[in-house]
Amino acid sequence: MKKMLTLLLGMTVTFQTYQSQTVQNKNPPTKGVKLIVLGNVQDAGSPQIGCKKECCANLWKHPQQDRKVASIGIMDYEVQKTYIFDATPDFTQQVHLLQERSGMPEKTVPDAIFITHAHIGHYTGLMYLGKEAMNSKNVPVYTMPKFKVFLENNGPWSQLVKLNNVTLREMQNEVPVKLSANLEVTPIQVPHRDEYSETVGYLMKGPHKKALFIPDIDKWNKWKHSITDYIKDVDYAFLDATFYDAEEVGYRNVADIPHPFVIESMELFKNLTSKEKKKIFFIHFNHTNKILDTDSEQSRQVLKNGFNIARLGEEVEL
Repeated sequence: MKKMLTLLLGMTVTFQTYQSQTVQNKNPPTKGVKLIVLGNVQDAGSPQIGCKKECCANLWKHPQQDRKVASIGIMDYEVQKTYIFDATPDFTQQVHLLQERSGMPEKTVPDAIFITHAHIGHYTGLMYLGKEAMNSKNVPVYTMPKFKVFLENNGPWSQLVKLNNVTLREMQNEVPVKLSANLEVTPIQVPHRDEYSETVGYLMKGPHKKALFIPDIDKWNKWKHSITDYIKDVDYAFLDATFYDAEEVGYRNVADIPHPFVIESMELFKNLTSKEKKKIFFIHFNHTNKILDTDSEQSRQVLKNGFNIARLGEEVEL
């Protein structure tokens, strides 16, 4: 299924959405870079363990295949390489989707993995690279300094390093990593709960366009950078939308989970031009967030206000 969305400067881009039976891209391009959404759900997935609420009740009996934990993939066709941003609990299926969509059947593991931070939905998929599973060889894993030390000194992750399943590559805040002539990735540190590691978002620069990926952050006003300035500078912005509003998290202390509510972000972005709003793709939805339901009033409101909702399998050109 394809959707046509009009983006910056009136240019049109095709989004390929996920189907339960993924068809391999048998005629992949030989040039260019593409970004693919590999998941849009918060760390613990949907349905979430122990949940008896309405949002999960039917999903226990009828799981939805498009509910994967938030992750982004990159396909660099000129050098025939693929990359994944965050190794989630759904890593196995996400690697397979990236392999199929890229048209690179030999890519049973990405050429590199970039981690945002040490919360369960963002790095625990690394376990599938271990000897109990793939037993991979020297897969590059890009991390910030504190997180590198954590992986090196805490099992079972340290075993991945010891057995050379992964090779840790340390990054520095706001220092670009040049992956090819067509692709550059820059980690940008953001405020978040940093018990075991720093937290970063990523700026991905392709040959023609740029994308920003920030799946987790505290309130926008806690960041030293202006998110609206970043939105104006990039072509796509995949932004933290864990909770729709405060009512949704009435069962928990909001101070313990200070994500920007979707309604707050929409208010902050309301004065952006329609072209700038179209750059924004909300992502990383908690299991209680009704945006997960494409037919919900919340989903309709986001789209009515000129924004987008990241859905599994959507692709954009970089």
